[in-house]
Amino acid sequence: MEFTKMFVQNMAVLVTFAYIANLIYKYAIYRTPGIVKYIGSVLLLIAGGWFATLFGFQMAEQVILDMRIVPLLIAIFVYTRPPVIFIVGLGIGLTRFSFGWSEAALAGFINLTLLGAAGALLNIWLRRVDWGFARRAALVIVVMNLLSSANVMIFGVLPKAYYLGQILPYTLPTSMLLCGLFAFILRDFQKDQQRAIALEKANSLLQQQTEELGKNKIVLEERARQLLLASQYKSEFLANMSHELRTPLNSVINLAQFISESAEDTPSEEMARYGQLICHSGEDLLKIINDILDLSKVEAGKLEIVHEDISLMEIPGWVGPYFELTARHKQLDFDIRMEAELPDTIQSDPQRLQQILRNLLANAFKFTETGRVELHVYKAQEPQLKGEWVVFAVRDTGIGIAAEQHFMIFEAFQQADSTISKIYGGTGLGLSISRDLARLLGGFIRMESSEGKGSTFSLFLPLS
Repeated sequence: MEFTKMFVQNMAVLVTFAYIANLIYKYAIYRTPGIVKYIGSVLLLIAGGWFATLFGFQMAEQVILDMRIVPLLIAIFVYTRPPVIFIVGLGIGLTRFSFGWSEAALAGFINLTLLGAAGALLNIWLRRVDWGFARRAALVIVVMNLLSSANVMIFGVLPKAYYLGQILPYTLPTSMLLCGLFAFILRDFQKDQQRAIALEKANSLLQQQTEELGKNKIVLEERARQLLLASQYKSEFLANMSHELRTPLNSVINLAQFISESAEDTPSEEMARYGQLICHSGEDLLKIINDILDLSKVEAGKLEIVHEDISLMEIPGWVGPYFELTARHKQLDFDIRMEAELPDTIQSDPQRLQQILRNLLANAFKFTETGRVELHVYKAQEPQLKGEWVVFAVRDTGIGIAAEQHFMIFEAFQQADSTISKIYGGTGLGLSISRDLARLLGGFIRMESSEGKGSTFSLFLPLS
């Protein structure tokens, strides 16, 4: 009966140590990196075995009776790596020598080392069977206590008859009972830990979802603002488009009606001038319709690009005659400069290249009242891009564009501000179409401009 009381008292000491170890793990080890946390938990179990021996009951010849097997049982339930369980058993066995070297200490070391090996094998087998916790705990407790008793009887220094008759009948059932109680304490602790971890994960997930909701709210607010702006821009576009379409259409209708009513009384020279006005108005109307159709095709991905050899020497012939009359009419200087190092030909779509250049030059002449407009064609290398590029730079000395309006100037249906369309006219589609066409040709458009100092729109096309 005395041995039973010793084991119960030793288990009480272990429970106290387990509580202290839990506090150490929770507040000192848990938040450390993974490998440190893992090693720390192993060292705590080994320390638990040493603590049980420290408060064990010493008999003759330095024999110590204690419950140092309990930390090893915990290792079997907690760890998934069998070598770690063996290390725990070996470590607890080595701590026995801290109380002095003797045959009893050697027997205790052998006992715990063998129990560590047996625990590692049990861990491997238990992970292959589908058993509940109670069944697993019962098997481990019975097997490990029987092996411990057998080791003490084989390797121990106590007389076998005395051990079997006076000690084992009390210590074996008491040890099994106390180990079972500790196993269920451990199980309850594990469930609390799992609930705490689950709660922490739920809080973390809730925090992430709250942050994502905040970000989504910002995105939705930005999209709502963009939709509002888009609605405003489209309203302005429809107002501009109504005016742009109505003007040439009214000219065609009125002039045609006038000709039909006074054809006999109108001189041929005036009839020819009326015909030219009708033709010019029709061309303006056709250009607006073509711009809208091109934009729709680009957005739908149905605009076809045809690559063929283009002689750069043809560029002045494409745009020179087209804009020389405009330059003379507005009393502007108009120059086309072709650098000497240019290649003879490039691969691109001549129709779309001509469309982009005409859009850029038309804008330059539209917004320039005094000074000059220039088309400069040269070869360049971009530091951030591979290969060589042919650059078509359209420079003017016009009204320029304020820095805060640079980001919106290439958007469809938009101009630098709503008053520009009233002064200069236009639908605001030219630059948007030119940007999209440049991308389809494998290039891009770069803009440099400041208010009151003119603008430079540069079309970059790849040589290869």
